Amino acid sequence: MDPIINPYAPGAGTPPPELAGREAVREQVRIALERIRRGSPAKSVILVGLRGVGKTVLLRRMADDAERTGIRPIRVETPEDRSLPSVLAPHLRTALERLKAQSESQAQQLASRALRALAGFVRALKVKYSDIEISLNDPPEAGLADNGDLDSDLPALLEAAGKVARAADTALVMFIDELQYVEEGELAALITALHLCGQRQLPITLVGAGLPALRGNTGKAKSYAERLFDFPAVGPLPREDAERAIRKPAADNGIAFNGDALAAILDKTEGYPYFLQEWGKHVWEAASGSPITAADVLRAHDVTVAALDASFFSVRLDRLTPSEKRYLRAMAELGAGPHRSGEIAECLGRSVRALAPLRGKLIQKGMVWSPNHGDTAFTVPLFDEFMRRTMPGDDWRDA
Repeated sequence: MDPIINPYAPGAGTPPPELAGREAVREQVRIALERIRRGSPAKSVILVGLRGVGKTVLLRRMADDAERTGIRPIRVETPEDRSLPSVLAPHLRTALERLKAQSESQAQQLASRALRALAGFVRALKVKYSDIEISLNDPPEAGLADNGDLDSDLPALLEAAGKVARAADTALVMFIDELQYVEEGELAALITALHLCGQRQLPITLVGAGLPALRGNTGKAKSYAERLFDFPAVGPLPREDAERAIRKPAADNGIAFNGDALAAILDKTEGYPYFLQEWGKHVWEAASGSPITAADVLRAHDVTVAALDASFFSVRLDRLTPSEKRYLRAMAELGAGPHRSGEIAECLGRSVRALAPLRGKLIQKGMVWSPNHGDTAFTVPLFDEFMRRTMPGDDWRDA
């Protein structure tokens, strides 16, 4: 069928035509943000889940939802090689400048002071965080967020920003993606800042997203973190929602799927949203008309798998060393997982202790995580199947 009107949208953070199955978590966040705006207590929210479950899409949609109600979103993504202050400061500056331009006199004065706090924050921390690149017109205010210590300066900065939001009768919400890349000390400072703002009933909060290890990371950074955050799990879609994600975009274009075709796609994707979009795209192009059948799904198999390998799996594998690839291949040999560290070590003919640094690097790179002590699991769904495809046979054992 015509690829020009193909409704499916596989891509990193690309919104799907039908955001199915996420209504409950969107409502949870909406309620929390409205409570924060009113000065009522509510926990910050961190979405956790594997790669490909649509966390980024969901985070962006919730930021859009919030903005439509008059809440001010601060949209941030934390790359592996950047500090939290360096990625947060420019976005916070933009939010404060807009509030200053659009608010009444009291909020304008508080926004000017918050911008002076930001200037002091940047100047004081520039030595430690050399990746901070931001130009500011406002001069620093002596003694305001300028100690050069993130643990004290970030709370002071967010407190100043929260006062602006309260005076402007709105809320500032940091929507931060890829939170697992935030270094432990920086994460601890952010938690401390949120705790202070919550105690002062200031309308500034966090909605974040990241890999499942974030639950443990926040608790390790600050022992009281579990009382400050809700951690809704974002996983594969239930069958009914997965079917809707495939069926509705086609139906909106006058095309139907028969039951066997839907069952085949759900079997291949296990309900993971990114895989649903990739299969939907290629099955659409393999079909000659409506209804789309299981035979069309079969015809699309090879090209879909090749596309997933190239666009979703390989980009992650290419970042790894040969020894890291062998570790993942050993995990794949054992199945989808999770697997005990001892089982992986036995598969590689090494000791658990000798492999611990390698496992640590893979956790740091976001390729695996530990759901329980001594367990290791892939952060990418169906990665075991990919590893067996890309490193077939037994030659990897002797590498």
